[in-house]
Amino acid sequence: MILSIESSCDDSAIAITEIKTKKLLFHKKISQELEHSVYGGVVPELASRLHAEALPKILEECKPYFKDLKAVAVTTAPGLNVTLVEGVTMAKALCLALDIPLIAVNHLKGHIYSLFIEKEASFPQTVLLVSGGHTQVIEVKSLEEMEMVATTMDDSFGESFDKVSKMMNLGYPGGPVIEKLAQEGDENRYPMPLPLSQSPLIAFSYSGLKNAVRLVSLEADEKDFPDIAASFQKAAVGHLLQKLKKYFKTNPPQHFAIVGGASANLYLREKIETLLKPFNATLSLAELKYCSDNAAMIGRVGVEMYEKGRFTSLDEVKTEPRTSL
Repeated sequence: MILSIESSCDDSAIAITEIKTKKLLFHKKISQELEHSVYGGVVPELASRLHAEALPKILEECKPYFKDLKAVAVTTAPGLNVTLVEGVTMAKALCLALDIPLIAVNHLKGHIYSLFIEKEASFPQTVLLVSGGHTQVIEVKSLEEMEMVATTMDDSFGESFDKVSKMMNLGYPGGPVIEKLAQEGDENRYPMPLPLSQSPLIAFSYSGLKNAVRLVSLEADEKDFPDIAASFQKAAVGHLLQKLKKYFKTNPPQHFAIVGGASANLYLREKIETLLKPFNATLSLAELKYCSDNAAMIGRVGVEMYEKGRFTSLDEVKTEPRTSL
């Protein structure tokens, strides 16, 4: 079995995955959303302290599995340095105590493998990764062959939802709040600018759209919030659709997937499904419970890396706030 640890941001999670069957034997996550909601976003130092409290509590429940562990997989990048360190420190201690190897996992690869929890991986896939920190289109051929073909120039898709929610004092995390509020609103009431609509670039940008929402909300009352939320969501998703459509002209998709915390947005899922119909492309989605950060996806990558002998020396393992695939 492999024990996996995830602490890249504000979720403390540990999982146990059986190597041969890919079966998830244990998974527990403790969220910090309540503690950070007071500040309207994640406070890194607070997150680090909360990881230091939560991870040992979860690990205590994993002790019956220790005798069967073959490796420890841990998120090392990208993420918040002060929170990544909490998971890596625990992983190194376990590896030393149990005399087993360490597997350093890229968090973004974890999101891609969230599609394959408890099942075999299937490639190639054109992947849209949308989360609080990332908005990327990635061509994935295998664990080692991943090419990023588009990314955001500023804010991410998920981050823009958080910031719009904060503008209207609606709480954190903003994604679920804005999505729910948008269901009650008129998405055509406030015409929002479609970012980079005249640009030939296959890239994303949410800073201008975020500012447009700010200007509208300054003159709005609370009764207008559902319409603002709906109009914003329409433009935020419309931006993704427009750039994907442009990319598909030269790279028609056969197998498409959406991963990351913001992939739980049902409006986005519905619009992508419609976009893919003319191409007869398959659409893969992670289960909703595995869209946000979790240790199960880290363990799934860990299994793949274990089978390939991809281990990292305890002396060489290091955390990185930003990294490529």
